[in-house]
Amino acid sequence: MTTEPTTHDDARDARQTQQFETEAARPLRTDGGRPAADADSGVASERVVIDGDALTDGGSDASRPPVVVKVGGARAVDPAGAVEDVAELVADGREVVVVHGGSTAVDDTLEELGEEPTYVETPGGVVGRFTDERTMEVFSMVMPGKLNTDLTVTLRNAGVDALGLSGVDGGLLTGPRKSAVRVIENGKKKIKRGDHSGKITEVNGSLLETLLADGYTPVVTVPMLADDGVAVNADADRAAAAVAGALGAELVVLTDVAGVYADPDDASTLIGSVSTPDEFDTLKDAAEGFMTKKVMAAKEALDGGAVTVVVANANADDPILAALDGSGTHIHASAVVDDASEETDDTSGETDDTGDDADETEVTQ
Repeated sequence: MTTEPTTHDDARDARQTQQFETEAARPLRTDGGRPAADADSGVASERVVIDGDALTDGGSDASRPPVVVKVGGARAVDPAGAVEDVAELVADGREVVVVHGGSTAVDDTLEELGEEPTYVETPGGVVGRFTDERTMEVFSMVMPGKLNTDLTVTLRNAGVDALGLSGVDGGLLTGPRKSAVRVIENGKKKIKRGDHSGKITEVNGSLLETLLADGYTPVVTVPMLADDGVAVNADADRAAAAVAGALGAELVVLTDVAGVYADPDDASTLIGSVSTPDEFDTLKDAAEGFMTKKVMAAKEALDGGAVTVVVANANADDPILAALDGSGTHIHASAVVDDASEETDDTSGETDDTGDDADETEVTQ
C-alpha cells in the first residue's frame, strides 16, 4: 500500500466533514511487538476513531482523538511525569504521539566541542537558532541519535510500545528549505545566509496512523526532510503542531511554566481559556520570548486540523492528564480564523536585491 503525505488542508477538511471510520483495536502489549487479539473472542475488538471534535462525555479513550504531546528540551523541564502519563493514557486505549525538543542538549554539545551556538532575532521579534552546517551535524547527532533513543527507551521501560522516528524517516516531516533568514543585527535588518532549516508543510499521516493502529506510540523528533533532499532543522513546537493537525489530535505543549500569562512576570495572570479571535489576539500580545513560538504553533495546529491546544506545565503532578482535564492555557479551534488574506507563510514580504526568499520567522529551536 502506498502512503500519501497529509497536508494541513487535507487534515482540516477531514475534521470539518467529521468522517467516522471503524478499525480493529487490540490491547497494547507491554513486552514489545504487535498488540494481542482479544483474549475472550480471539479476534480484535472494534473501536470508533473520530477525526473531529473530541468526545467530552462518555465513550472509551479509544474512541477519542489522538493526543500529541510536545515535551520541551529545556533544563527546567522534567519529562518523568509526562512519561508516566503517556503510559497511563496508552494503557487506557488512547492513541498518543510524543514529539520532543532538545535545544539545550544541542547547545551543551556544541560548547563541549568548543563551539558557540548562534541565536538570532528576526524583525518580527522571534528569537531562534541559526543552524549552520556544523550545527546541523551536531543537531543530527544529538536529537535523533541520543535524545530520541533515550526517550524511547524510557517510555518502553514504562510499558509503552514506543517507536522512535525522525522527520526524515518515511518522509514523515517534509517541506521547503529556508537557506536564508532576515535578522536584526546591531539595530539593522540583514539577511543571514547558510541556514540549514525548513518549514514543515506536509506530514506523512498515513505512517503515523498505521503505527498507532498497530499499537505503537511514535516518538518523533526533527530534523525534517527538505525539498532539496537534505535533512534540516525545524522548530519542535511547530513540528508537533503539524503532527497534531494531520491527525486531528489534541495537542498538549509541555513547558516550564503553567501556561501563557497575561503578565509574563506574574503566574497569577494565567490565561485559562481562549475561545474567540479577540481572545487569541490578547494571547498573542501577552506571549513573549519562547512563548511566542508556542502561540504561533498553536495557531498552526488548529488551522491544520487539531481539535484543541493546551500549553501546560511539564513539572506539575500528572502534567498531561491535568492538561487534558483543564489545567494550563486551553486554545480552542473557535479562536482562530482561517482567513485566506492572512499571511500564513511567516515571511516578511520583503526581498533583497538578489530576489531570494528569506524567511523572518523560520528560525528554529
